[in-house]
Amino acid sequence: MKALSSPADILVGGGAAGVGKTTCLLLEPLRHINNPNFGSVFFRRTSPMIKAEGGLWDASQNMYKSILGSEPRESTLEWFFQSGAKFKMSHMEYEKNKYDWQGAEIPLILFDELTHFSSSMFFYMLSRNRSMCGVDPYVRATCNPDPDSWLAELVDWWIEQDEKSPNYGYPVPDRQGMLRYFTRENGNLIWGDSAQDVYYKCKDSIDEIIARSKGLITVKDLIKSFTFVGGSIYENVELLKVNPAYLGNLNALDENEKLRLLGGNWKISLKGDDIYDSKKFNDMFTNSYVPKGENYITTDIAMKGSDKFIVYVWSGKRLEDFHVMDKSSGPQVINLIKDNAFAHAVPHSSIVFDNDGVGQFVDGFIEGAREFNNGATPLPNDETGKPESYKNLKSQCFFKSGDAVTRGEYYITPYAANKRYDDKMTLKERMLFERKAIKRGSIDKDGKLCVIKKEEMKNFLNGQSPDVMDCFMMREWFEFKVNQTSKVTSHSLRDYDNGLELLDFLR
Repeated sequence: MKALSSPADILVGGGAAGVGKTTCLLLEPLRHINNPNFGSVFFRRTSPMIKAEGGLWDASQNMYKSILGSEPRESTLEWFFQSGAKFKMSHMEYEKNKYDWQGAEIPLILFDELTHFSSSMFFYMLSRNRSMCGVDPYVRATCNPDPDSWLAELVDWWIEQDEKSPNYGYPVPDRQGMLRYFTRENGNLIWGDSAQDVYYKCKDSIDEIIARSKGLITVKDLIKSFTFVGGSIYENVELLKVNPAYLGNLNALDENEKLRLLGGNWKISLKGDDIYDSKKFNDMFTNSYVPKGENYITTDIAMKGSDKFIVYVWSGKRLEDFHVMDKSSGPQVINLIKDNAFAHAVPHSSIVFDNDGVGQFVDGFIEGAREFNNGATPLPNDETGKPESYKNLKSQCFFKSGDAVTRGEYYITPYAANKRYDDKMTLKERMLFERKAIKRGSIDKDGKLCVIKKEEMKNFLNGQSPDVMDCFMMREWFEFKVNQTSKVTSHSLRDYDNGLELLDFLR
């Protein structure tokens, strides 16, 4: 009721699971259903999220189908009503998708799970929140707590910030639904307890914008009211009646997830599971100070499958070039690797390839190339000479890679970063997309560290494989002295009967 009765220009609701967030979101546009010129758009980050079993589309069917004259159109994810009003559901999966709405006028914009969107998507869509239908434009959004997201800073006034308080991280009861006001000045958010308060803080810049618009823009257009409304599953009596087991499922989560999803706590960080710190990961695209060095190639092989064939060309820890290929044949794989080795002066002994699955065929076709076996025993520590405490080589290199990124040792050049991964994303966008899937797994009974399994990673990537990050972490393989001092060939001593035969080969 607090959310649905709020006069705020922008309202974010939720903060815990099972509080009725989606129901509230679907109810909101119904107040304008008799306005023939009214339209609203529901956004989720991807189309599968809209169409998932029990998701936004299914929920809308349960609510809207009983309205006289309502007409669903699943092919376009739209609802049409007798008056002429219409509601649409759409995705905004990639950063560039926000420009699909350039020129649009949307009286009511609704975001389901706002933390899944970037801040630039959100603030760009505010510029599309316009109205000619008599309804003042406004925005409604839902979320679960994510203290590592950009949204956490936006709602922090409504969250208890005192670390000594037993309610630290939980919504402050007396502040739920209270309005605050903000505007943006030079990219910064300026907050106040009233629109007048904000105006006095930014008077010069606001007056200048109004003057330049010749009065077409007012103070109300530039200063927005904002509020946050939390909630508890215990208040959702209908859910507990119909599906009491849902509360049991939430209660069975590990302690941190329970505090976050059941209690709605905004200070339980999820970063602890990430191999790559998000801010340090972003720094890789601006760390131009990273020096050039010895040239290497890392490659993740895939042929005629769902995964992509990836080739990285390195100078030291600077990623200088990048190639991707779909459904590649054997000769194409070999030729692309060899062509890049020649073009960038990379010795074959400085090429490492994923030897799992189809990658095994490379051995013998590129003489001297080195093989990377994900499940192999971890390499020995350079100082102690003993294997490090990781479950396998893949985990070891991912952890080492994450540490190196945190230290600022990597640089992705603009040339490589801006090359296309596919028709939807650049390499940079793909790396940022895959980063979130590289997480620490549970420590095994022997105390060995590991990353989560690839199938678990795919759950974060809409079923896709983390191809570019697999190829990225392989660069750490060359940092081990045992690999730096044995770059003669992919053949090992065991392939020769005696030392004389090895000397003949070396000659």
